[in-house]
Formats: sequence, C-alpha cells, structure tokens
Amino acid sequence: MEKLGPVNALYPTPTTLVGALVNDKPNFITIAHIGIMTLKHISLGIHKSHYTNAGIKENKVFSVCLPSEDLMVKTDYCGIMTGKKTDKAALFDIFYGDLETAPMIRECAVCMECRLERLVDFESHDVFVGEVVQTHADPAVLTDGGVDIAKVKPLLFDMASKRYWAVGARLGNCWGEGKKLKKNIN
Repeated sequence: MEKLGPVNALYPTPTTLVGALVNDKPNFITIAHIGIMTLKHISLGIHKSHYTNAGIKENKVFSVCLPSEDLMVKTDYCGIMTGKKTDKAALFDIFYGDLETAPMIRECAVCMECRLERLVDFESHDVFVGEVVQTHADPAVLTDGGVDIAKVKPLLFDMASKRYWAVGARLGNCWGEGKKLKKNIN
C-alpha cells in the first residue's frame, strides 16, 4: 500500500443542489460534501465564503435536491457561480413544501426539506446538520414506494479525478450477500 497523506478518499458522493432563501430570494448551491448522520439527519459541509450559508443560518431550513445526470450542466453552473451576482433559481421550476422557506427544484426527482438542527463551526467550513422533515419524489423514480437509485440516475462527484460520474449496475443485496460467507464459516 502506498501512503497518500491525509487525503479524504470517500468519493464519489452524490452531487446535490442545496436550496435556501437568501435575502428573501431562492438560491441554490452545488454541494457534494454531504453525509448521512442518522436515518433522519444529514450534514452539509459548506465553505464559509458561500452566499447560501447566510440564508440557512437566518431561516434555519434548507433543501437538498438530487440532480440527475441530465442536469449536469446546470448543476455545475450552480457550483461555479455565486448567488450574490447570479439568479441561479431562474434555471429551475421552484416549489416549496411543508417548511415554506426551503426552495426545491421540480427537475430534481428527489428533494428533501430539512430543518437546521445544529451548526458545527470549523475554521474554513460551516457544517450544517439538518433533520429531514419531508422528502418529495417524482413517482417515476419510485419502485414499490421507495426511491429507486437506478431511476433517479444521480450525478456523482469525485474529488480525485475532478469529474462527474454515474451509478453503475446493481451488484447484490445488502444484508444478504454476507450470508453466503456466514454459511461457509459456521
């Protein structure tokens, strides 16, 4: 094994469009530094310099929308432009849900409304921990009432290659494949 230093190698991650009202206007930022905290809590690591942070702090809510591969160009644009100078919301059909101040994108097949539960203050980043209070999904991406990742076709981000990727083929079943080994060992 070769030593790489303190490199975060947990990529790829889903690319998301995070929505917040900033100065009473909907704004979106592209974020791939996201994490699952619990079944109902997610985290977002956003550099302190970003415009969207102020809206999340002020309103205590945000949305996390999952763009598909088809939205790669618009998603990348939202990551390279600042909401201070650009109306990125104009690119999308915006809607609101239960929280009323967390803008979401209809073109994204899955959107989550989150209530800010905690802010972790790192030197360079704000880490927002939010409780998912409602998830909206296009019926076209559901299978047996659940989100089907193959139908969503999420846009994945890889920091090492600085490229977007797509989900590959299903490999197996969670909590099932290991039973094959368990049978042979026991």
